[in-house]
Amino acid sequence: MTATGEPGNREDSSTGAPATNTNTPTTIVTPPSPNPVPSDLPMPNSNGSGNHKSTIVIESQPKRRVSIISDPPAIGGSGPGSGYDNPAYEQNPRRKISQTSTHSHSDIGPARRKSILKDSAPPHDYDSDRASTHSYENYRQNALDVLNAKYNGHQMGHTSLGDSNGGANYVEESWMYTFCLKCRGEEPSSSWEPPFWQKIFPYPLCPTFRTVSRLISIILIGVLIWVTAFVIIGDSAAPGGQLFGLVVLTVAANFGGYLISLTTLPRLIGMLMVGILFQNVGWANLDGDFSKVTAHLRKFALTIILTRAGLEMEPEAFKKVYKTILKLGIIPWCVEAAVMAVMSHFLLDLPWIWAFLLGSIIAAVSPAVVVPCLFRLRTKGYGVAKGIPTLVVAVAGVDDALSVAIFGIISTVMFSDKGLAYQIAQAPVCIIGGLGFGVIWGSLARIFPEKGDAFVVPLRTLLLFTGGLMAIYGSEELGFEGAGPLAVVFSAFVSNLFWCKDGWNVEDNPVSTAFEVFWMIFEPILFGLTGATIKIRELDSHTVSIGAACIFTGSILRILTTAGIAFGDRLNTKEKFFVGLSWMAKATVQAALGPVALKHLDENSTDDERNWANIVQTICVFSIVLTAPLGAILISVTGTKLLTKTKQPQDLSGWRRSHRPSIRDISIIDEEEEREDPEIPEDKETHDNTLNNAHIPTISYTYNT
Repeated sequence: MTATGEPGNREDSSTGAPATNTNTPTTIVTPPSPNPVPSDLPMPNSNGSGNHKSTIVIESQPKRRVSIISDPPAIGGSGPGSGYDNPAYEQNPRRKISQTSTHSHSDIGPARRKSILKDSAPPHDYDSDRASTHSYENYRQNALDVLNAKYNGHQMGHTSLGDSNGGANYVEESWMYTFCLKCRGEEPSSSWEPPFWQKIFPYPLCPTFRTVSRLISIILIGVLIWVTAFVIIGDSAAPGGQLFGLVVLTVAANFGGYLISLTTLPRLIGMLMVGILFQNVGWANLDGDFSKVTAHLRKFALTIILTRAGLEMEPEAFKKVYKTILKLGIIPWCVEAAVMAVMSHFLLDLPWIWAFLLGSIIAAVSPAVVVPCLFRLRTKGYGVAKGIPTLVVAVAGVDDALSVAIFGIISTVMFSDKGLAYQIAQAPVCIIGGLGFGVIWGSLARIFPEKGDAFVVPLRTLLLFTGGLMAIYGSEELGFEGAGPLAVVFSAFVSNLFWCKDGWNVEDNPVSTAFEVFWMIFEPILFGLTGATIKIRELDSHTVSIGAACIFTGSILRILTTAGIAFGDRLNTKEKFFVGLSWMAKATVQAALGPVALKHLDENSTDDERNWANIVQTICVFSIVLTAPLGAILISVTGTKLLTKTKQPQDLSGWRRSHRPSIRDISIIDEEEEREDPEIPEDKETHDNTLNNAHIPTISYTYNT
């Protein structure tokens, strides 16, 4: 059989050079096709000569768009490693592949990469790779098949063969399998395990060997630390002691957070509930002299919260939209704090200064609730085109810094016995001093240690953490408590700005990862302690109901204010309301600052002051209970309804991880199934390229038999 192509410019398939343009059709000898001739082809002529001539036009397949996002290949070279299908026929090295490609037309390359659909190498045996590692597919192929076979064999002993066929996948269809699979997280890499493990502990009905070994390691470390602490401290670390009770509360809070996380709600809800349970059952005894220890733990947790808030702010994005961030971070905060102060003054009989102290705490947003929910939306492509997740997280950092700074100023004025001039100087001194310390300490973190040091990550982490602790404790000692939180946030932001200039990526900052580890340790401690401050039998129903009304009223007015002032920010009405909804969740700042006012009181304080401090603490805790789960649910549910989804898939490796080129960067998407993104404007150069290629004729083949 011979295939005759139409005249025109062609290229030699063996050399890659263009063929001569002639009027003589080119004949290519091809091996006989192993497939039978389709039935719709014309039959031979009736004269029985056996020769016939038919023309088959290859119908266009469903249009597919190939998007390649990778580093530019080296220009030049025509060998097999040059990365081009045919370098000699590469007429336009700057050609943009698709509408969503990130290639620049002004730069050299990247040109057409070698297609992944054409591979001369023998196919790779991926089955052997899967057999050598314990992936999810491998788990299901061994132990679960055995269980299914045993179940089917048992069924065949009681029923007919036809009735037992429906139970072929009984285990995988059971509710227990679904529940256990939901409890198992995806492992980042392949794991080793003993050969007998899957026979005794089949996955996912039982945890993997990696999970069990990790748990055993943590238990051994905890036991060794406890034995050492018992030898050094004595009875307080023994069972029944306050330190031992704190450790048990922390472990139980962590487990409660894990159980709540299975419902996709924030872990801190479970931690808070465990603390409330321990207090009201009588398992927590953290009063007396041990309250000094818990106060210091709260300050450590506050330092970690504020440092992470500063590291979350992307310097380049902040410089571009700093007006929007400050506008949406300050004005809605002031509205919610003022509403909370006015309502608590008239409805709960709090003095004005106590009312504004409560308002400054309640108006803070919780990144611990907002960030995980926005991460799930971001990985699905919602709101990414306009940078809404980044905007919400940046405003949350500004919001927390403002809340803690105003709280420090008000509490210093409340519990200080110094003169009026000192109280008036609180605000300017705290703002200027906090920002100045942040600039100085952030600049030092760039110079010391040197960026090429082998231990640059741990040294920078410890330098930033110890500097934050010095700012918190030092400002309190000097009597300007509001300066410390501002200094912590701003020092983290300035240091992150300099590190980005030196080559670090905001989304892959190892110092930020280290503070995430710190937060994993202090999160159950903070929320467990906060829950343990609530004694249900001593609660006043009037205070709880009025406090809930104040919280929801302030949140609703904040949402409306956000939607009203977000003009000129390229956000439509739905996106404005979503941004307002995402800032209603309360958690971290309320847990850290709620009990602080009560700790400031001493034996000379009046009963009214103690009552006011208890009201502040109670409303702060209930703001977490009411708004944290509701905020998480609203973000997850309304995000898919109010935000626009981009068609380009997002990096699923994590929000804090940089994008690395891989085979997953190449996506082939059917245009019929793809919705055009209204957020991406029409690309003129891509449109021009399409028009320029319109003259290429449809390829047809003539078959001679």
